[in-house]
Amino acid sequence: MKIGIIGAGKIGVTVAQLFIKAGHQVAISNSRGPESLKNIVKKLGDNAVALDVNDAAAFGDMVLLAVPWIKPEALPDPKNLKDKIVIDAMNPYQTNGEVVDLGESTSSEETAKRLPGAQIVKAFNTIHFTHLANGPHKELPLQERRAIFYAGDDEAAKAKVSRLIEEIGFGGINTGTLHNGGKLQQPNAELYNKEITCGEALEILKR
Repeated sequence: MKIGIIGAGKIGVTVAQLFIKAGHQVAISNSRGPESLKNIVKKLGDNAVALDVNDAAAFGDMVLLAVPWIKPEALPDPKNLKDKIVIDAMNPYQTNGEVVDLGESTSSEETAKRLPGAQIVKAFNTIHFTHLANGPHKELPLQERRAIFYAGDDEAAKAKVSRLIEEIGFGGINTGTLHNGGKLQQPNAELYNKEITCGEALEILKR
């Protein structure tokens, strides 16, 4: 599968490594342009290419967003994401580190409004990049793997994201819709930034 990654920070580069190791092709992008990503692409290897943001979005069968949520101008043109599964790994932090008050909404619901036509799945936002880098354990049964939570309104899209999570050595845990599940995955929620197994995660969700 071809995966476009929007954002070349710690999460973007770490997931790129994991996706490539699982046999996928990756296009990585940032706001500074492909030339600034030469060294990163060299380290990622032959299955990686640097493109601009819109070309990376067009490249991907699936696209992952890993740019600051408060900078919607960093997102691709919505037409390049229409009908695609878009993984929202962003969190609603302000530049001072405080969480944006969204009232009854969630950051991914707002992302969906920004990107009409895309199939938004909230995932990879609750796990620290070091846990991503050190956590793959494909040899373990799913219950014992580290959990990556996901939420969304399209069941088929969520199933594909869950399979991708399993391919890279983690276990996917469905938290529900973009609204209900998104609330559980927001910063400061109980599931946020927790290094736990799928079995432990399911016990928390039963409460």
